[in-house]
Amino acid sequence: MRYTEEIIINLPRERVIELFDSFENLKQWQEGLVEIEHLSGEPGTPGAQTRLLYDMGKRKLEMIETITTRNMPDEFSGAYDAKGVYNIVRNTFHPQGETTRWNMDCEFQFRGFMRIMAFFMRQRTFRKQTRKGMESFKIFAEGAGS
Repeated sequence: MRYTEEIIINLPRERVIELFDSFENLKQWQEGLVEIEHLSGEPGTPGAQTRLLYDMGKRKLEMIETITTRNMPDEFSGAYDAKGVYNIVRNTFHPQGETTRWNMDCEFQFRGFMRIMAFFMRQRTFRKQTRKGMESFKIFAEGAGS
C-alpha cells in the first residue's frame, strides 16, 4: 500500500527542519511515544537504528527505525519495522516563502496476521493516522515559532 500526504507549515523551512530534526522534540508531537533508545550507528545518519516505544492505550507498539536517507534540508527518509508491518517513509520539505510544504510518501508492507488485518483496514485508516501525526507536528512547530 502506497500513498502521499502533504501539509503546509507556517514557518520557514530552516525552522521546520530544526524542530523536525531533534530527538528531544519527538515526544512533543508523536502521540504515545514513551521511549527512544539509540541502538546502532551514528545518531541521525544513514544506517543508524533507533528503537521507538509507543503506548497506544491497551497495547504497546515497538518499532525499529533505520535511517535510509538524510539529505537535509530537502529529505529525511527511513524504514520502520514493527510486528507484522514494514513501513518506508520519505519526508521532503519544500520552501514556499515563509511557509514550508511537507510531503510524506508512505509505503506499507504487511507480514503474517497483519496481512489479513490490512485487508480489512482500508487505506484511509493509515492515511488518517499519518495525517494526524503531520498535523500534530504542525501544531507543535507553529507553537514553538521562531
